[in-house]
Amino acid sequence: MEKQFIVRDYTNDDFEKLNLLWKETGLGGSQRGDNAQIIDDSLKIGGKLILIENKKTGEIIGSSWMTFDGRRIHLHHIGVLPTYQNRGFGKLLTTESLRFAKEKGYQIKLEVHQANKKAIEIYKKLGFTFLGDYDVYIVRDLDTIQF
Repeated sequence: MEKQFIVRDYTNDDFEKLNLLWKETGLGGSQRGDNAQIIDDSLKIGGKLILIENKKTGEIIGSSWMTFDGRRIHLHHIGVLPTYQNRGFGKLLTTESLRFAKEKGYQIKLEVHQANKKAIEIYKKLGFTFLGDYDVYIVRDLDTIQF
């Protein structure tokens, strides 16, 4: 990795810059329930959020957020700003995420859009395998549920 970039853990002071990264890469936002409190809660129960920071500019250029459900680690919001893509940062974030999972001793699982061929290629090279013919469903707004 280039010397002007550091891999480090998230701190509460990073949220605004992280949120900019997520908005630019389409990874997160309030509609997904992503906020500073949710991040803090996930870290308290065994998760981890890794950032890549450009030391010269202070910009957060990449992230990898791992949550823990007591059974396995889920890899979320792994991405790199478009201007920094194709330089090995995505592979670095994935490798660091796998290192964390190995240290914790739990399986790691992720979801990736099937059109994201570059990411899928990285994941496969690092040992991820396709889980099967599962469809993923979600309810984002619980207020719309009627019983």
